Parts: sequence; C-alpha cells; structure tokens
Amino acid sequence: MVLRMRLRPRLLTAVLVPLAVLTAGCGSSSTTATTATTATPATTATTGSPSTTGSASGTITVLAAASLTESFTALGKQFEAAHPGSKVTLSFGASSTLVTQILQGAPADVFASADTANMKKLTDASQAAGDPKAFATNRLEIIVQKGNPKNITGVADLAKPGVTVVTCGPDVPIGKYSAQVFAKAGVTVTPKSYEADVKAVVQKVVLGEADAGIVYATDVQAAGDKATGVVIPDAQNVIATYPIAVTKTAPNAALATAFVAYVSGADGLATLAKFGFTAP
Repeated sequence: MVLRMRLRPRLLTAVLVPLAVLTAGCGSSSTTATTATTATPATTATTGSPSTTGSASGTITVLAAASLTESFTALGKQFEAAHPGSKVTLSFGASSTLVTQILQGAPADVFASADTANMKKLTDASQAAGDPKAFATNRLEIIVQKGNPKNITGVADLAKPGVTVVTCGPDVPIGKYSAQVFAKAGVTVTPKSYEADVKAVVQKVVLGEADAGIVYATDVQAAGDKATGVVIPDAQNVIATYPIAVTKTAPNAALATAFVAYVSGADGLATLAKFGFTAP
C-alpha cells in the first residue's frame, strides 16, 4: 500500500540518497543496498499526543529493518510535519547487518529491528539508551509469482521437486523465522540462494527468479499485484516482534526520543496498521 499525501509547496520534496551497499551475513551471492531516505513533511500532520510533539529539531538517522521500508518512509514524513525544523534520514537493511554497523561505530540515532535477538545484541553491548520498546508485530506469509503458476497452497509444497525457493540465512530475522516455519510444518526445504534481506527475497520472486519464499505479510501487501500471497496456518506461523530504541551514541538524542515516542504512539500505530502491521 502506498501512502499518498500532498506536499507543502514551501517544503523540499523527499530525496533518495545512496548510502553504503550492505553485505548481509547470510552467505548470499546477492546483495542489496541500504537505502537512505530523507523524509519530507506532509501537508497535514496526524494529531499527536503531547508526548509525540514538541520543539525537538535537527536531523536524525534511523536504521530500520527492510520490512519497515514503506511504513517508516510514511512515518518519517508525518514526524517531520509534527516537528517543524526536523529531518529524518532512513536507512533500511537486514537487522543483523544494521546492528553490526552500529556496533562498529556507524552513526545512528535510532535502531528498529525485525526481531528481539538483534536488538539484544545492541543492549548486551550497552549501546541502547534505555530499554527498547516493542512497537509492532508481523506474521509470515508465502510469496509466490503472480497468479501462483506452481499452484503452491502451503508450506509443504515448498519442499516439492521443481519448486525454487529463496530465503535468508539464520542471522537475518526472516531467515530465522522461515526455518522455524519449516520445522513446525515438518518439511525440509533446500533454498536455491540465501538473500541479503526480505526485500531481496520479494524481488527474486517478483522477477521470476524463484517460485516462492517466506516473507512478512506486510511485504506481500507492499508487492501489490506483482506477486501473490499464500496464507500460512497459525499452527505453522511465527509472530515477529519489532523493537525500537534510541542508540547510546545518538547525535540527536532529544529528536530520536521524540521519534521513538511517535512511532510507538497512537498515530504511529495507526500508520503501521495501514501497512499491515499489528499492535505489539
């Protein structure tokens, strides 16, 4: 789903700027670039509680899981509108890669992970300013080529001969979750490749380079009519929990704290719901 807003004529249009190309630790020959986005204020800000609005200004850099690309791009615009004079730069990639960058000294004000394990790496290294806050959950879904030409109806079909499946390695949240789904379904799936992050899995299927993969339900929604989703039963599914935290070395801790409050507040949760996320 794409969030459409009329931009103020006086304000700058959002500009995509390249960041560093990320190399995921999931052993794939395929890599995806981390995307940096400068969010642009929308014409009308969502009505926020006093805790989500204020005088904090300046620039923050938010490193967020790839599955948050569409929703955080929208949230960044809304946050800027609620905080005149602020700018949110967004960088997306595998949670495992992003937290490694932070621990190696990459500048970041906020980290939003697609799992609690990679956030724990941040807290265990005493690099989080306070306790992380769970702000969203997500379910898994099978993504197949448009029209489902291989007639995949469930997880067991992913183990059939002739079905090409891609996923990520166990360090990447979606790779770990996929392995849990396969175990619950009692099937052995041999992936054709291990991709850098969940968006790379989506791209492989959309381009016809793979028949299927396991992604988040929000990624299937974001793919629109370019792919088809197959529901995974509750007994085989996994609920992904998304935590967010201000980093200990945040250059703009005040604005970062305000951003975290906005994302986890009523307005943030409402926007996340529009993109298919559920409340924590």
